[in-house]
Amino acid sequence: MVKLDLSDNKISGKIPNWIWSLYILVYLNLSCNSLDSLELPSINLTHVNYLDLHSNQFHGQIPTLQLLPNVIQLDLSRNYFSSIIPSTIRHVLRYIIFLSLSSNNINGTIPESLCNFKFLQVLDISNNFLSGMIPQCLTNMSGLAVLNLRRNNLTSVGEFSHNCSLKTLDISGNQIQGRFLKSLVNCNQLEVLNLGSNLIAEPFPCFLRNTYTMCVIVLRSNQFYGRIGCHKTNDTYWPVLQIIDLAQNNFSGEIPGTALTTWQAMRSSKDNTPAKISNLRYGRVGYQVDTIVVTNKGLEMELLIVLTIFTYIDFSSNKFNGSIPKEIGELKLLYYLNLSNNAFTGSVPSSLSNLSQLEALDLSKNKLRGQIPPELTKLTFLAFLNLSYNKLVGRIPSGAQFSTFDATSFEGNKGLWGPPLTADKRTVFSPKPAEGNHSNPGHEIDWDIICPEIGFTCGFGIAIGSLLFCKRWRKWYYRAMYNMLLKIFPQLEQILGHHRRHVYVHQRYWRR
Repeated sequence: MVKLDLSDNKISGKIPNWIWSLYILVYLNLSCNSLDSLELPSINLTHVNYLDLHSNQFHGQIPTLQLLPNVIQLDLSRNYFSSIIPSTIRHVLRYIIFLSLSSNNINGTIPESLCNFKFLQVLDISNNFLSGMIPQCLTNMSGLAVLNLRRNNLTSVGEFSHNCSLKTLDISGNQIQGRFLKSLVNCNQLEVLNLGSNLIAEPFPCFLRNTYTMCVIVLRSNQFYGRIGCHKTNDTYWPVLQIIDLAQNNFSGEIPGTALTTWQAMRSSKDNTPAKISNLRYGRVGYQVDTIVVTNKGLEMELLIVLTIFTYIDFSSNKFNGSIPKEIGELKLLYYLNLSNNAFTGSVPSSLSNLSQLEALDLSKNKLRGQIPPELTKLTFLAFLNLSYNKLVGRIPSGAQFSTFDATSFEGNKGLWGPPLTADKRTVFSPKPAEGNHSNPGHEIDWDIICPEIGFTCGFGIAIGSLLFCKRWRKWYYRAMYNMLLKIFPQLEQILGHHRRHVYVHQRYWRR
C-alpha cells in the first residue's frame, strides 16, 4: 500500500502499530481523529513523503521524527504540543517543503535552525506562544513563499533581503513595531500582506505601490497615521487588490477618489467577475491563508477568505474627513464597504447605487447631511445597512431591501422620519417650497379620497332635487317604482287595489 487516508474518523489512543508495517507507504493522513500518542517505530520509513496528523490530541514534546528522513510535507497543527521547537529538527527534515505547527501551545523563541531548510516553501507556526524576535535569517530565505506567524507574542522583525520571494506574509496579532516596513519593497511578489493588530506607527505604505501582485492588504488595529493615497505617481497601483482593511488606525484627511479607481479588480472584468488570485500553490504543495478578521455589524469576526469572489473595503474608526468620493461607485464588484466612525461630511453619494453586488454598507457615526438617496433601493443584494448617528433628514426611502431594515439602521438622525423609524402618515405637511416657487404652504390634500366623496354628493343632490322640483319627473318615478314593486310582489295588487279605487272616487267627489 502506497497511500492510506483514515482522516475524519473516531480513532483514539495511539497510532495503530500495523500502519508502520507498511514499508512502502508514501502518503499517510490520520488528521481529524482523537489520537493522543505518537510512538514511532524502530524502523526507518524512508518512503513516507506526506504525513498529516493535524486536529488530534497529541501532547507533550514535538517529535523529532528521525525515522522519517524524507518527509516533504508535515502537518502537526491543531494539537496540544507544549514544548519549544527543537533545534535538532534541522538535522531530520532535510527535504521539508511544507511545515505546519500552528495552533498548539508551543513556546520559547523561533530557532534559527529553521533557516537551514533549503527547500522550505511554506512555514506556518501561527497561534502559539512564541516570543522574541523573528530571526533575520528567516526573512532572508530565498525560497520561502509563505510565512505565517500570526497570533504569537513576537516583538520585532528583521529586514527583508533583496532575494525575498514571499507571496504571503502574515504577522498579525503580535507586538511588532514598524522598523522593518520599508524593506518589504524587496518582496515584489507579495499577494497577501497582513500586519493587523500590532504596534506599527508608520505612514501609509506608498512604497509598496509597485507591488502589482498585491491582492490582500490588512493594516487594521495599529498606529498608522497621515493621509492615504500616493500622489507622486499617476500610474495604476494594486490593480488586482480585492481586500483592503485600514480600520482602527489614525489615518486622516480626505480619501482620494483617483486612488480608488486604480483598483481594477473591484471594478469590472471581461466576465464581470473579480480578478482571480492564484491558488498559492508552490511546487507540490497547496496552501492558503484562510482567514482574516473583519468587522461586521459592529462585531469582529474571522472570515473565511474566498479570494475568487470576495471584495472588501474597511476604513472604519479613523479620522477621515471631507466628502465620501463619488468614485467609490465605480467599484461595481464590491461586496463590503465600511466607512463608519470617521468625520465624513457632505451627503451620501447617489453613485453608491452602482455597487450592484454590495451586501453590507456601514456609514454610521459620521457627520453626513441631506437625504438618503432613493437610488439606494436598487441595491437588491444589500443585507446589512447602518446609517445611524449622522445628520440625515427627510423621509427614509421605502421598497426593496430597505423594507427589511429595522430602526437601528437609521437611529441617531433627528431629521429622518418614516418607517421603520417613525409611523408613516397619509396626510403630511408638505415640504418647504423651493426658492422661486410661489405655491401656498399648507396641508397636502389626498385627492384619492376627496374626489369620490365630491362625486357622490353631487350625484345624490341632482337626483333628489329633480324629484322635488319637477312634477312630471316625480310622477314618472312613482309610476316606475310602483310597476317594479308589482312585478316583484304581485299580491300587492289585491292589497292596494281597493285603496287606489277609494282614492280615485274620493278625488272625483271632491272635485264636484
